[in-house]
Order: sequence, then C-alpha cells, then structure tokens
Amino acid sequence: MSSGPAPGSAPGSPGSAPGSSPAPPAPSLRRLFSHVRVESLLAGLSGGVASTLALHPLDLVKIRFAVSDGLDLRPKYTSILHCMRSVWQQEGLRGLYQGVTPNVWGAGASWGLYFFFYNAIKAYRREGRETELSAGEHLLSAAGAGVMTLCLTNPIWVTKTRLVLQYSSDPSRKQYSGMMDALAQIYRREGLAGLYRGFVPGLFGTSHGALQFMAYEELKRDYNAYRKKQSDAKLNPLEYITMAALSKLFAVSSTYPYQVMRARLQDQHNTYDGLMDVIRRTWRNEGLLGFYKGMVPNLLRVTPACCITFVVYENVSRFLLDR
Repeated sequence: MSSGPAPGSAPGSPGSAPGSSPAPPAPSLRRLFSHVRVESLLAGLSGGVASTLALHPLDLVKIRFAVSDGLDLRPKYTSILHCMRSVWQQEGLRGLYQGVTPNVWGAGASWGLYFFFYNAIKAYRREGRETELSAGEHLLSAAGAGVMTLCLTNPIWVTKTRLVLQYSSDPSRKQYSGMMDALAQIYRREGLAGLYRGFVPGLFGTSHGALQFMAYEELKRDYNAYRKKQSDAKLNPLEYITMAALSKLFAVSSTYPYQVMRARLQDQHNTYDGLMDVIRRTWRNEGLLGFYKGMVPNLLRVTPACCITFVVYENVSRFLLDR
C-alpha cells in the first residue's frame, strides 16, 4: 500500500505539499477504459470464429439433444452419430451447418468481447499493485466480463437456437430463411423480450465462463511457478491446450444444466412461463438426467473448441502486441 496522502485530503494536512490542492481522482470508468486493448478483441474474435467453423455440427447436435422433451414434431435420435447421419441424409452438409451464421457472429463477438472486457477489468484490478490477482479476483473479473458480453450478444444466440431447431428439409417450409430474417421476425412478433429469451439462465451461465477463466489463470500461474518463470510466461501450444481443456471440463461439469434451460426457453416449438416453469416441467417429466441432456456432444464440441480458441487467442494476441 502507498504511504502517500489519501485523495481529497485537505491542503496542509500531513503528506500534502504546502499551498497545493490534491488532484481529483480519475473517474473509475475512465481508468477502466484506459486498459482496453483492441488486440484482445481481435485475438478473441479470431479464436471464436476458428473454433466455431470447425465444430458447428456438434453444437447443432448438442442443442437438438438438449430440447428433446418428447414432442412428436421433433426427430428422435438414439446417438450423436445417428443424429449427424440423419441430418446429413436429409439435408446434406448444409443441414449440419444450419445456424452457423449467427453461431460465427455470436462466438466471434462473444469471445472477442469477453477477452476485451476481461483483460481490461483484470488490468484495472492490478493497477498500482505488485501482487498477482487471487483466484477470487479472477473469478469476479471473468463474471463481470461475461455479464457485459451477454447483454450485447443474447439476441444472436436466440437466432442461432431458432435456426438450429428448424427440422424440415424443405427450405420453403422453414420459418426463418437466415439470421437477419430470424432477428426481424422475432423482434416483430415477440418484441425486444423475444430477443432476450434465455437471458436469466444466461446470467447464471456467466458463472461458466468465470469458473473456466479462473481455472485457466490458476493453472497457468501454478504451472509457471513450477517452472520458476513469470506467471504470464509464454507456453507452447500443447501446454495451452492442456490448460484450456482442463479448465473447460471443470466449468462444463459445474454449470451444464443452465444451457439446457436456456435452449428450452429459446425454442420456438414449446412455451414456458419462465425459468421456474422449465425447471419444474423438466424435473417432472425427465428427472435429473433431463438437466444434462446433450452434455456428451457438448463436451465433444466445447473441449476442442476451447483449446482451438485459447491457442489462437494466445498466439494472435502476442503477435499483435509484439507488433
């Protein structure tokens, strides 16, 4: 801690220069934004887009399993491979990439904004300190970044869910022709509230990112301490992949049910009276396992997606910052 005068101390008080007035403290918001780096935004966006393009079909499978609540209109799938094979046979590669446009926009924007806000908050918290942030401070920084990111990107995730849950192989029978059409129709028919369906469970979902980033930062710091290097020392790709995979597995196993609740709230084929209604009906009709539907395809998708995202992010951000 500094031994200098507290901001706002009266002239002539101990520690003040005679005849001088203390400078007013910089506004917190201005100080926060002084730490934002466009490099973090671009690097996060690059990682999110790369991982989404590579693994979107598994995301489609995850969502279809998550909403499989027994309605007759839904196709019935017995396994991940059966689901992918059925979609391929009915709609081809285009079917497996249904909803990819909002997914690319959403993942790119989410990862970009998340890293953008997270690094700014983290730098703000470290301002004037020589000590590292604690696990709790990493958790709070990531949670704050997650809330700000969700406020900006929730409408994109609603459109992605709606597009992924169009089951007809006949384009003329599909409700939405694309991302912009879905956005326009949802806003016209359901208003702003329609674009923010699933926002409340999404807020719970910020705990997922917070836990993941906390685990990732702690793993990197402990590993670099073991190597007797600085906490932010560069790792090789395999080491980044290991840290990312372990942190993602920890976060998914801790928070998965919120994703099921969110997908069901955003689904156009069923109507719920809010989050508690989803929880009651899922528990009554499907039991505990209903809250974990789609978790296996989700793990198969998000673990490599997270590894790709973090490896791309770490390398692109270092390249941009070095330049």
